[in-house]
Amino acid sequence: MPKQTAVQNSLFFITSMVIIWLITLTSNAQASNTQHNEPIKISKASYLDKLRGFWLGQNIANWTGLITEMDKVGTQETLPFYTDDDWGTADLPAMWGETVPHADTIDFYFESKGTPWGADDDTDVEYMYAHLHHQHKTTKLTAQQIRDGWLKHTYSEEDAPLFKKFPNATPSRENFLWVSNQRARDLMERGALPPATSKPENNPYHMMIDAQLTTELFGLLAPTRVDIALDIAELPIRTTASGDAAWIAQFYVAMHALASLPEATQDNMPQVEWLAEQASHYLTADSTPAKMYQFVKSHYHNNADKNDWESTRDAVYQRYQIDQRDGYNYQQPFDAGINFAASLVSLFYGQGDIVRTIKIGTLSGWDSDNPTATWGGLLGFIIGHQAVVEAFEQPNVSDTYWIHRTRRAFPDNKPGVIGEDSFSNMGQREIGTIDRIVVEKMGGSLDKRHNHWYWVIPQGTSNVHSASTTD
Repeated sequence: MPKQTAVQNSLFFITSMVIIWLITLTSNAQASNTQHNEPIKISKASYLDKLRGFWLGQNIANWTGLITEMDKVGTQETLPFYTDDDWGTADLPAMWGETVPHADTIDFYFESKGTPWGADDDTDVEYMYAHLHHQHKTTKLTAQQIRDGWLKHTYSEEDAPLFKKFPNATPSRENFLWVSNQRARDLMERGALPPATSKPENNPYHMMIDAQLTTELFGLLAPTRVDIALDIAELPIRTTASGDAAWIAQFYVAMHALASLPEATQDNMPQVEWLAEQASHYLTADSTPAKMYQFVKSHYHNNADKNDWESTRDAVYQRYQIDQRDGYNYQQPFDAGINFAASLVSLFYGQGDIVRTIKIGTLSGWDSDNPTATWGGLLGFIIGHQAVVEAFEQPNVSDTYWIHRTRRAFPDNKPGVIGEDSFSNMGQREIGTIDRIVVEKMGGSLDKRHNHWYWVIPQGTSNVHSASTTD
């Protein structure tokens, strides 16, 4: 073959390959855009089971985590931290010198049918917000509705009922509000409205953990749509949090909204790393929470032993409580910051297994019931109610809820049954709220096919996903 012809053939081949590559790239981009704009269909019946799983998983995790709450807070008196070897051993006193009345061993805690799950601050404010949405038939609560709801449904420190923390203890008034929640309520009683209730000049506890445990539900009220979830969660978050604490709460809300996407599960295993990575984009760049996220993620990936979660927890303690790196100023074991970092340890090392995740969260230290309840609720939602029951091998687990253990003035939704509500009833009311949000805020619709109802949800430009149908 003449040299000139060979060169021409080579150039033709290279040119052809470049053209094919450009056509493929363009086609893929167009397909991606088409997929991105394609509405997502979600079965309402399936979603109801997931909401039941959220409430059950959250309560199991909450009451399990309460056993070790504030036992290990990184002070000389509470070191060393718990490890896997401490599971099944005797619970030690919390930093205030008391153990919990419902368990004396570090182990999973369950309520059986016939006995309701007791409300706690990890679940009762979310319950209140869901109730207010249902009561007002609204897609987004106003500042006045939030204030009125808080004052009606939470006790003050003066009018709270007498409560016995332990069988032999002297009864004392307990309204089950602490740090930023308590300060926000005090401000509301004086006439303040959110977001003034979380401004640093009004609320010295605005960097505490409170908003995390009161607002995750808003992500579930806006399935697949982080933009809508953050919009309806804005005032509830700003009721008690500002700065880093608010960004951290938004991270959790984003994860819960994204949990409805098909990418949140793969081979029936929750894809927690994918969810966390997507939600991390909603943290302010170069903020302390963003740096905490990167540190814990990197430490996890660089650890060859994925059972050795303790080394990452210990690194969190050294970097943030002792060295106070990445702009973090440790104040109390109730801080949003230290508990955010600790929560990521249990999330990554739990690898989507709800049982393992709750166990690690319970042993991690600091305010251990709160991050644990967050992941118990998220993973319970992803896998659904029946899968939670099977994961813990608890076919007789309770489905009822006693909101009046901590709050007041709610309707009795289960007449004749101990406990005023059930996870099924709670989920049904939340489905009604989502109906309104899908239609009124998302511009979506409800579709009935083969006697099954679906939400048809248009996708916003802020979410990272590929369109699909989830059943």
